Amino acid sequence: MKPDESFVGQPVRSLQTMLRVIAESDDLQTSVIPDGIYGPQTVTAVSTFQRRNGLPVTGVADQQTWEQIVRAYEPALIAVGPVQPLEIILEPNQVIRQGENNPNLYLVQAMLIVLAQSYNSITAPAVTGVLDIPTANALSEFQLLTLLPATGELDRETWKNLAIHYPMATIQKPQENI
Repeated sequence: MKPDESFVGQPVRSLQTMLRVIAESDDLQTSVIPDGIYGPQTVTAVSTFQRRNGLPVTGVADQQTWEQIVRAYEPALIAVGPVQPLEIILEPNQVIRQGENNPNLYLVQAMLIVLAQSYNSITAPAVTGVLDIPTANALSEFQLLTLLPATGELDRETWKNLAIHYPMATIQKPQENI
């Protein structure tokens, strides 16, 4: 919940947004709805923040309070915001073929291991950093599932599909009662 660029010139809404993000990462911080009005909810949220951070409790966001809120906001945003996406670097038209070493293959092999746990038709490879026969087979199996040509090679289209399917495979399923 990062302040929207439209909040520029709207310090109350920016303050409220920062306090809301802080409250999402800290259950003891009072939350506020960013409405741009410095009303009773905002006074309460600012007062709570001041009390919890050893500042004079006035309910007013003076310079010292504002700066402390800004310092607390960044780590709170990291804690509750979206995780930074990871992109591998493949040159345009680059294809990693069987027998090649590539640091991206460590990540791809780890992803294939997780996908193999979700999709029984994928055989988990070892993590070697080499596009060996087991990795090529796992890539081919994955490519078949995603309706890509089963080349067993890593290209940009295969990476895109790995990146799409991997997050769903990491969601833990509830354990069944035995």
